[in-house]
This record gives sequence, C-alpha cells and structure tokens, in this order.
Amino acid sequence: MQADELTQFVRQWLEAWTGNRPQTLLGYYAADAYYQDPARSLGLRGHDAIGQYFARLLSANPKWVWELVELWPTEMGCFVKWKATVPKPTGEISFQGLDIVELAGHEITRNEVYFDPSVLRL
Repeated sequence: MQADELTQFVRQWLEAWTGNRPQTLLGYYAADAYYQDPARSLGLRGHDAIGQYFARLLSANPKWVWELVELWPTEMGCFVKWKATVPKPTGEISFQGLDIVELAGHEITRNEVYFDPSVLRL
C-alpha cells in the first residue's frame, strides 16, 4: 500500500471504532486475524472471537473517538500513534497509545494495541 493510501486506510479504520458498529470494524480484519490489547493480553484470533469482543467493547463505548496522530509505515504494515477521547460521566478522558498493525492487502492480519489502561479508571 502506498503511503497516502495507507494513511487513508488507517483514518477510516480508526473512525470505525466510533459509533457501535462492530461488524463495520470487523470488516477491516482478516478472517484469521490476531488482536491483542491490555484487556486481552493473551490475544484473540479470528472473526468469531474478535467480533464478540468488539461487540461488547463498542456497545460499552459508543461515543469514544479515535484520531490518527502519527503513522510509520513498515514492511508488513505500520505503527499507528493515536489519540482516544472517551466520554465519562465526570467529563472526557483523552489519552494516547500505539498500535502495531500488520496487513495483507487491505486486511489487518495482526493488531497489537498498547496504552496505559489505568487512565480509564480515573
């Protein structure tokens, strides 16, 4: 994927994290993709497991917003620095993190998410 196309893909993928549309988000992932984040440190594999997790996660956070901060292309995909804004009853929480994204064409085959989860408990 060319740099401009990769940036557009990542922006659209990050937008799919907002609005409680788990099937739309899952559409960015290969059928046998691997997904890992701080809440799922052992990771999940495949649409069934990832889709169930995304459905719970997005329904609990339908109004959070993810923004691209910086992108570094790699041979297998990219590193994505992002900013998340999460509405809470006491106000918004914003924080940054980093994803490792591996791609096969226009499908994510591996997605590892890194951030300090303690910010969500504030």
